[in-house]
Amino acid sequence: MTKPVYLDCNATTPLDPRVLDAMMPALTDAFGNPSSEAHVLGRQAKDLVEAARGQVASLIGAAAREIVFTSGATESCNLAIKDAAKMYRERGNHFVVSAVEHKAVLEPCKRLEQEGFALTVLRPDSFGAISAQQVSDAMTPQTILVCVMMANNVVGTVNPVEEIGQLCRKRGILFFCDATQAVGKLTVPVEQIHADLVAFSSHKIYGPKGAGALYVRGKNPRVRLAAQIDGGGQEHFLRSGTLNVPGIVGFGAACKLCEEELTGRVSLPSELRDKLEKGLLAAVSDVQVHGHPTQRLSNTLSISFKGIEAASLLRRMPDIAASAGSACESGTSGTNYVLRAMGVGDDLAAGMIRFSLGRFTTEQEIDHTIELTRRCASELRS
Repeated sequence: MTKPVYLDCNATTPLDPRVLDAMMPALTDAFGNPSSEAHVLGRQAKDLVEAARGQVASLIGAAAREIVFTSGATESCNLAIKDAAKMYRERGNHFVVSAVEHKAVLEPCKRLEQEGFALTVLRPDSFGAISAQQVSDAMTPQTILVCVMMANNVVGTVNPVEEIGQLCRKRGILFFCDATQAVGKLTVPVEQIHADLVAFSSHKIYGPKGAGALYVRGKNPRVRLAAQIDGGGQEHFLRSGTLNVPGIVGFGAACKLCEEELTGRVSLPSELRDKLEKGLLAAVSDVQVHGHPTQRLSNTLSISFKGIEAASLLRRMPDIAASAGSACESGTSGTNYVLRAMGVGDDLAAGMIRFSLGRFTTEQEIDHTIELTRRCASELRS
């Protein structure tokens, strides 16, 4: 291959050229501060932000006023969890969270536990899924928030969030869903899944880094949050600070493209993922696929090579850009916490590689990946 094969789209995606084209006016002509409505450049910038807000909202079936722009999914998760804890503290002090959430969810919950909140952590089944029954069993009269992701970033398993959301709504408990990996790959209808708070990010859907969003339910019931960043009152007084107009415009354009593709989606990513999976299972012995066989993101393959360290295998394949886990764990020691929670043994967990395909992945790249992995795995084992 003339360039590295990029199969790490769950970590980040390349900027779509069409998104860059949409961003250029905000980088050149409409460079004003959207809060400076007294002059034309400020109004132009504000118009671009509001148009993007509508595009982001449309992708998840929300109202534009329910979208709060952030710097990314990590900030969105922190905003949802910490601000909900502060605002609803009088109702209770108990959270329910799955053990396989992203660190951007687990760490804020742990911090709140240190501050006196009670935390119940749910272990997934062997596929990495959390059931509505588990959530129901964990609820107490003091529960104020349930945190369950829509799709896991490591193994791709999709959770039954609609059932979980219905349960939370019936009990009058807030449901926060981290949909960072799901948005753009799956339909994420916030009303249908009964979510009160939803986090997602631009750079996972071929938009620029540094832009994200938090959906905050505006009615039936309206969700109230306490401000995390005080200042000029931007973003409904929840997240003050001058807005990242180019990033937001790019985020909106990326959402628009995803909505168009989801409407007339071709099954190419799924076909290529299946081709990669079948090819590796046939070419390499002693391998195991993780995640649910059917309820899984169409672009994600988490596969372990028994007796081989993933890091060693990846070093032998410098022109294959894949991951030994989630991007936030890159460079850390030990096996992946998601696999440990699923009950995967240390030997298999240490040999896990996550291949996550994207919009621009080609069949030629998949063929190359299968052959190179076969050869390098054989060399390591010999």
